[in-house]
Amino acid sequence: MAMAAYVKLILGSVAFSIFWVLAVFPTVPLLPIGRAAGSLLGGILMVIFQILTVDQAYQAIDLSILVLLFGTMVVSEYLERADAFKYLGKLLTWKSKGAKDLICRICLISAISSALFTNDTSCMVLTEFVLKIARQNNLPPQPFLLALASSANIGSTATPIGNPQNLVIATQSGVSFGEFLIGILPATVLGLVCNALLLIFMYGDLLSVKKGQQDSTVAFNGDGVDHQFSPATMSHVETTNVDLVHHHESLRNRVNSRQAMGAAEVPWSLNGAYWDHRNQKLWKSCVYIVVVGMLVSLLMGFNMSGTAITAALALMILDFKDAVPCLEKVSYSLLIFFCGMFVTVQGFNKTGIPSALWELMEPYAKIDEISGIVVLALVILVLSNLVSNVPTVLLLGARMAASAALISTAYEKKAWLILAWVSTVAGNLSLLGSAANLIVCEQASRVPDLGYTLTFWNHLRFGVPSTLLVTAIGLLLLKS
Repeated sequence: MAMAAYVKLILGSVAFSIFWVLAVFPTVPLLPIGRAAGSLLGGILMVIFQILTVDQAYQAIDLSILVLLFGTMVVSEYLERADAFKYLGKLLTWKSKGAKDLICRICLISAISSALFTNDTSCMVLTEFVLKIARQNNLPPQPFLLALASSANIGSTATPIGNPQNLVIATQSGVSFGEFLIGILPATVLGLVCNALLLIFMYGDLLSVKKGQQDSTVAFNGDGVDHQFSPATMSHVETTNVDLVHHHESLRNRVNSRQAMGAAEVPWSLNGAYWDHRNQKLWKSCVYIVVVGMLVSLLMGFNMSGTAITAALALMILDFKDAVPCLEKVSYSLLIFFCGMFVTVQGFNKTGIPSALWELMEPYAKIDEISGIVVLALVILVLSNLVSNVPTVLLLGARMAASAALISTAYEKKAWLILAWVSTVAGNLSLLGSAANLIVCEQASRVPDLGYTLTFWNHLRFGVPSTLLVTAIGLLLLKS
């Protein structure tokens, strides 16, 4: 029996190691199958190695998280079609008062949009806007791109729908949308302010001196920048150079096609209800009303998965067209990744290794002591950069909550909020720390004629002090 347990421990560790390697290095030469397939491989190996039964593997998959993720991706796609992100881009240049003002605006808009539409979506949509604004004003792109990526990560901490790890935490903890928002918002706001001030302090000289002729001024058309993006197709974890950016038809082409279709008068009929170009404003208003209703419902404490999927379905009905084109833009590779990850992490938990490591650390990680919070924060910070933030949440979440619950119920809630805060802000540490960072880097390098490469070391130079400062300040403000 002891030998069988020892064999399962080794085999389970091998399966988890394969999952980890493919999650961190999806194009590893020996097996370049990507994160989604790598996640499935890890899960299947847990079953083949008899760490889990087939039934246990199915039970490990959290359908509520998958439904919530699917619903938010569909809603994001309809928001993109309703030009919500284009309007956010316009706010960046409206009555701007200089480079430092632009930095603050980018931080604010990136944070707000990330809290509502996820950090990856915001970075996917806003990167080209930000780069063109920097080039237009003959300013160096680096501080603006850093502002976008870092603020997106910080802003996404504020809500359960801001990033994937928050979705997991909100679902597993039972903390309501309103409680989550109230508990973490003060840390988010002050962290955002400190991040912006650090940017201005570190790059003040660059922001006050315009660059030379090599960065010539470009025309910026606030009404129709030609983008190629689709938020729903942007995986929160698919960050390889090959599949990071899913190119679809541009926003301008969509608008032109709608206008061309609207040129002919098409009557309303039950056989084919049709929104012509004159009804676009009404349709957009309906989209915004549905999204606001979704947010209000979440704040009122309604089930998050049910609310998200209901909002997505309402938008499909309001569109009054075949929903297949929209559904095709959902990142199913992300959903597959989550399925495999749930099974893999559950199998790794069965080996007993995470429990043994937690038992060693638990005496030094008491959440009612300052030293304990520091230890927890450091462990989360390191793990989030080594194995990524979502697996870190799955490995530590229940254990942290159970340990904190022995002290009091209030501390249990605080444990979840600490995990949400640190695992997300940890993404700012390095360029590889979060998908949002890599999205900004990839998008900026691909802009025709204006491309800029944000290097690993340039990001690290700002990322390390920002992460440590913002994490520490936030831990002081989290409310239980």
